[in-house]
Formats: sequence, C-alpha cells, structure tokens
Amino acid sequence: MVENTEPKGDRLQKILAQAGIASRRKAEELILAGRVQVNGNVVTELGTRHDAARDHIRVDGKLLHGPEQQRYYMLNKPRGYVTTLDDPEGRPTVMQLMTKHKGPHGDHVRLYPVGRLDYLSEGLLLMTNDGALANALSKAATGVEKTYLVKVSGVPTESGIDQIRRGIMIDRGRLNEVRGGRRDRVITAPAKVEQVRGGDNPWYELTLTEGRNRQIRKMFEEIGHHVEKIRRIGYGALRLDVPPGEFRELTPGEVTALGRAAEGKKVVPKKRTPEFAQLKAPAKRKPVKQHRAPASKSRSGRRPAS
Repeated sequence: MVENTEPKGDRLQKILAQAGIASRRKAEELILAGRVQVNGNVVTELGTRHDAARDHIRVDGKLLHGPEQQRYYMLNKPRGYVTTLDDPEGRPTVMQLMTKHKGPHGDHVRLYPVGRLDYLSEGLLLMTNDGALANALSKAATGVEKTYLVKVSGVPTESGIDQIRRGIMIDRGRLNEVRGGRRDRVITAPAKVEQVRGGDNPWYELTLTEGRNRQIRKMFEEIGHHVEKIRRIGYGALRLDVPPGEFRELTPGEVTALGRAAEGKKVVPKKRTPEFAQLKAPAKRKPVKQHRAPASKSRSGRRPAS
C-alpha cells in the first residue's frame, strides 16, 4: 500500500488571499520578496502548503488571524465611475463609493467587483471578497441572467431586434480592435429583448447570459444604432433596489440564490420590481404661458371712447 505523502493544507498564497492580505498574484510577490514567515521561518518558495488553523503565519511580522469573513454587497454604480480597484487615469472608482460611508467593514475587508460595467454604464454591481463565487458567476457557461434597461438612438427595425434575439456577430475584444490584420468576430448567445418605451429614442429591456466586452453597445451598433444609456437592473434573482451611489449588504437568502445561479440552477426574482429597477416616467413638459398684449390707453390714462 502506497502511503500518500502529499502535503496537506492550502497553498500559502491562497491563505494570504483568503486572509485579505492581497490578491493571489500580490501574495506571490510578498512570498518571493521574503516578507512571509511560517512558524518562524521565512518562506520564499511558491506553492508550499500550510494549515492556516495550526501554523503561525506572519506577513512583515504581523500575525495572520485566519480567513476574513465573506461579505456580499449590491452597489448602484452611477455613470462616470470605473469598475476597478484603482485607475491610472485618476478617474473615480467604485471602491471610493464603497468606502465613502466608512461602513462596518469598509476599512477591513478587501472587496472586488463581480464582472464589469463600463465608465458610462450604471446600475447593479456585485461586490464581494468571495473569489470562488465571483469566478463561478463570471463564467459564461453558468448562464446567469443579467438584465438591463437600454436607451437607443433612433428606432431599430423589428428584423434588427430579431437578430439580437437570435444571436448576432460582433467584434471580440475592444471596439474596433484588429488582431493579426483581421477582425476577430464572435456570435453572441440568444438574448431576450422587449421594448419598454417607444419614441424617437426607444428604451428596451435586454437580458443576457454572457458578458463580453461592451457587448450591448456592439450588438446595437451591428444593426446601425448607437446606445445612449445602459442601466443594469438585475443579476440572477437580484433586482436593483438602492439609490445611485449607494450600497447594501445582501441577505443570506440572496447569497444562497446567487450560489444556485452560479451552479446553473434556475432562480426567480421577486414579482414586485423595485423603484430603482424601473424606468422613470418621462418628465412632463410645462405648458407655455401665452402673454396677452396690454390694452392701449390714451395719454390721459383713460381708455379711448368707443
């Protein structure tokens, strides 16, 4: 009988990441730089396994206290924020929104966005330190539904909308990106599209099961229409229910529903649509007041005789 001599425990960089010290990549840099000790010994080799519950692990001399508690938030991202931890161009980030109120966990928990919303898009964004769930939700194969309100410039034809419903060929990667001297094209998965407001610049409710780079904008550009506004209002069973720029912690039931969605299981949102997931009624135009010309008077101030 061959005895299993494989070391037990988790890889050291994973333990550091779970403790909220840094991402796994940054944790590897800390190890290689000789800043991590295990039971008094400096460890500079990547991939060594340890038991976070038994081993004394220190980073820059500071003792780890085990994995940080997992947290899950819904944020309503406004336009004009980037979905990154920091931005080299100095633009405001979603992390600034999460920490501006100095909530109960803002100073101690390292949160990451699940997926992205581009700079001009707004709406529901999940923030968590649960890397396993975030990765599972982000995989296209799970088919987690994401619902958007989309305002389009001009009126698309019904045949164009049907193209989006069936799946439409778009450029992969960034807009107008050319790889190897040719355009890299991919067909999108079928989408649900329903018009929710008409007019010269109509609104559509669009539900996707994937999240390619600037996908919604590319799909409508393929049928000849520019997207003016995008607001994500749904993610799995969640519906946007906090004001722009605000956030709230998810309930245990909502976290469970996200886990089910990540496993490819069907989840159903609540029947009542929250205020912030609805399209606002158009502003009513104020009636133009018509001013009557003042009646003419004689020089004496009296009305002229008829």
